[in-house]
Order: sequence, then structure tokens, then C-alpha cells
Amino acid sequence: MNGTLVGGVRLGNDTSARQVTVFVTESGVLHRSHGLYGKLPRLSRPYSSPAVSRGTEPEDARLLARPIAKLREQHAQYKARGYTRNLISPVSVRLEVEEQRVEDRVLLRAFVGAAPAKPLTLDAAIKQFREALGLPSRPLSWAPRPQVLPARVEAALRVLADGSTISSPRHLPVGWVVSEQGVRLHVGRAGEILDRASVIELQAALSAWLRFTEPADGTG
Repeated sequence: MNGTLVGGVRLGNDTSARQVTVFVTESGVLHRSHGLYGKLPRLSRPYSSPAVSRGTEPEDARLLARPIAKLREQHAQYKARGYTRNLISPVSVRLEVEEQRVEDRVLLRAFVGAAPAKPLTLDAAIKQFREALGLPSRPLSWAPRPQVLPARVEAALRVLADGSTISSPRHLPVGWVVSEQGVRLHVGRAGEILDRASVIELQAALSAWLRFTEPADGTG
């Protein structure tokens, strides 16, 4: 059958007038975009299942396990941040465009244009999506494990979700800027953007340093 089967949702936050769209394609790719109501949304970098790079067959359930888990996770996270309006209810739908032949923005427009208004729960939409691909259905009782994050991390997540950046104090000669697009280190006007792997290594090193230098009384 031609086209591309996808499963996803579009949520809105009426307080901030922002929306987010998240959907998974049959090839194991998760797409996300966000922006203000009525404005051209900003596209995030697509997330591909690690199984894709390992050459896993399309019908293998492992191809979709992580993208679907991320869809559930992001749905729960955005709901917790006030994105409670279903602009497009959770749905499984076949698009008329071929995923491999169009740009991400075209795929997004196709999803928005094709998604019906029939209300479904996220579990029901994912169940339909998996069944349409001939994959075994997961139990509907599954729910993402709540993650307790420090208040400062939660605040930073809200800033990034709103499309803003987090920057070091301007008076520092060596600084950094964190945005949805990446992490940039700079010295004066010269700088460099770190890839995800480099950011993970830096985070591990900083976490180790903080633990190593933590005062014995735990006040630091």
C-alpha cells in the first residue's frame, strides 16, 4: 500500500498560545514540531530508532519500540506543562505522501491535513498504528514512569519547550548557549556547536566533577 502510516497527536497550550505536534512513522522515525498558534512551526531534528542503523527489517517490532516510547513520553511531558488541548486527537492515519520522498515539513503538513477529528486516547491510537503494521499490540495499561527532576531542570525544560534559549551570564569571557538546536560554547565571538555525543560526554564529566568536589556535609 502506498503512502506512509503514522501515529501521533497535536497538543495546544491556550495560556502560552503554543502548540506541539509529535508523530511516529512506520519506518521508526519520530517527528516533532512546535510554535505559536497560527504561525509556521519550528521543526526539531527527527529521532530515528537505533534499530534503523542496524539494518533491522521494517516489520520488526524493535524498529518502533523506542520511537513509540518517546511519543508516549513527550505526550505525558507536554501535558504536564499545560499542553492540555487536543488540537489533533491521538490518531493513526495513512498519509498520501511517501516518507522517503518528501521533506519533513511536507510530512508534517500531510499529517495535519489528513488527521481526522475522531477523538481517541493515545493508547488506542498506538494500538491501531501497531495493528495496521501487523505488529503485536502492547498492553494498554502501560504508562510512562514519572521522572522527578530538580526544580531548576524543570524550569529549563519549560524555557526550551517555549522555543527560547538558556545562556550563560554575559560578563563571562567564556560562555555557552543552550537551545533546542544544540549546545554552543563560545569565547568572544568565536564558538562551536557540540553534537549530541559531545554533550553527553560533557554532562558526564561535569556530573563527575560536581560529585567529586561535593562538600562532605552535602551543603554544596
